[in-house]
Amino acid sequence: MKRLFATLLAMCALIMSTQTFAADKSTLVEIKERGTLRVGLSTFVPWAMRDKQGELIGFEVDVARRLAKDAGLKVEFIPTAWDGIIPALLAGKFDVIIGGLSITPQRNMSVLFTAPYAHSGVQLAANKTKTEGKSAIADFNKRSVTLAVRRGAFTVQTAKKYFPKAKLRQFDDDAQAFQEVLNGNAHAVLASSPKPEQMAIQYNEKLYIPLTDRLDRGSEAFAIRHGEFDLLNFFNNWILLRTEDGWLKERHDYWFTTLDWQNAVAKGQ
Repeated sequence: MKRLFATLLAMCALIMSTQTFAADKSTLVEIKERGTLRVGLSTFVPWAMRDKQGELIGFEVDVARRLAKDAGLKVEFIPTAWDGIIPALLAGKFDVIIGGLSITPQRNMSVLFTAPYAHSGVQLAANKTKTEGKSAIADFNKRSVTLAVRRGAFTVQTAKKYFPKAKLRQFDDDAQAFQEVLNGNAHAVLASSPKPEQMAIQYNEKLYIPLTDRLDRGSEAFAIRHGEFDLLNFFNNWILLRTEDGWLKERHDYWFTTLDWQNAVAKGQ
């Protein structure tokens, strides 16, 4: 009887452990079974944007599509407001953020970052009429100066770091922030390069780049939920392979050092 009871206990333990394993199925396994990688991103040029047909294009879009293709998966893009993109990831709305998200210690407390797959910088584009003659950080670090930034972006911290005295106006996307400066309602806008440089070329009668050097250098990485180490390993190895074969650099150079794609972009972005 004791031997039978022990056998029954062992069987129950095995069944419970199997059920627990099934309940704790990893995200990587779920992605494989689903056959689709769900990617969260936020639209801002040239990372991700809409073309004239309404389709997503940009550096991040290329990265996510190539990643899914290499893994034999489909990709589903889930555009999300920037200030809510990490909460949406944690709520399980998608599997990964591939959206120009720079690594910061504060963000790392909430998400797990991969190795960097791109590097950007923050630059300032200023209204020529409102800031004539200004060419130094100190010129913009004044209470009389209003700066426009994208809400929730790395540029918010950069603005507070270099221009603590200036007033900040935060917007849902870069397009709105730049429009505020073009309309003369703000003195300058902070954004990740090459957006400021490209906008200064496109609107050369209204905008200019007052600073010679970029303000900060960012390291962009994929973001996933804490504890997903098998998924982290998969993404890191993919980044390693596409870095070594030069594909990531080629795509980055296309989107960040040329304007060959500009005519394909829908207006207002």
